[in-house]
Formats: sequence, C-alpha cells, structure tokens
Amino acid sequence: MKMNDLIVLNKPYGVICQFSAHEKYGCLKDYVSLPDFYPAGRLDTDSEGLLLLTNDGRLQARIADPKFKLEKTYWAQVEGSPDEAKLDMLRRGVDLGDFVTRPAKVRVLEAGEADVLWPRVPPIRVRKSVPDFWVEIRISEGKTDRSGG
Repeated sequence: MKMNDLIVLNKPYGVICQFSAHEKYGCLKDYVSLPDFYPAGRLDTDSEGLLLLTNDGRLQARIADPKFKLEKTYWAQVEGSPDEAKLDMLRRGVDLGDFVTRPAKVRVLEAGEADVLWPRVPPIRVRKSVPDFWVEIRISEGKTDRSGG
C-alpha cells in the first residue's frame, strides 16, 4: 500500500506551476525533488503563495477540478482604495463574454492584517502608483450560464 503525501510549498514569484524545466522561468522541480508529485491547482508565474502538491491523484482532482467548487482564498494587492462598486462587480460575478464567473466573497483587509506575509522577493517594482491596499477574494471555480444557473 502506497502512502499518500501532501506538500505545502510557498511558491515564489517567477516560478511556473509545472515540474518540467522552462527556458524563461524557474519550475517546481527546483524546489521539490520527490517523484510523482503534482500541483493541486496553480498560481500564475507572477504570483506567489501557498501551493499544494500531492502524489494522491484523487486528492489532486478534488482540490483542482472546478466541478468540486472548492473555495479558495486569495489576497491581492491593489492600487488605491477599492470602491464598493468595483467590489460589488466581483460579488455579483464578472461577465467575461463567453460566461459569467461565479460570485466571489470580497473584502478589503484591515490595516495590519497583511503584516503576517513574508517580505516580497522581488519587492514591489517601482511604479508611478504602488499597490497599497490588500483585498481578500474567496472564490469557488466555475462559471454560471447566462440565465444565472
């Protein structure tokens, strides 16, 4: 009987969510050298944060497959104070043309809440407007049809 494992990885910025080497980006193999592990979900290359890896195919599917509608929480750094109208758009679901996303639970983090995060590497790049607010977005993947079902 094979033992199934779960690894929690703090995926750095600039790392692609695959184990095969990439010519431009680092990959998961640079951080986890165990065979037969796969990411349960993904984060964009320019995102950082908690990524689950497992050698249990059923668990991987349960976490990653949109049909299970597992709620996931993201903290996003945004420029300027988000107004309620824009937050309400996310709460209602966003029309992407082909479909409307599922409604999200959204809130602006209180001052100091994001202080639990590690230092950014690389730090926020210098821009005219530096992101200065954090928003928590909780979503279950999937989409609704145009009739709202």
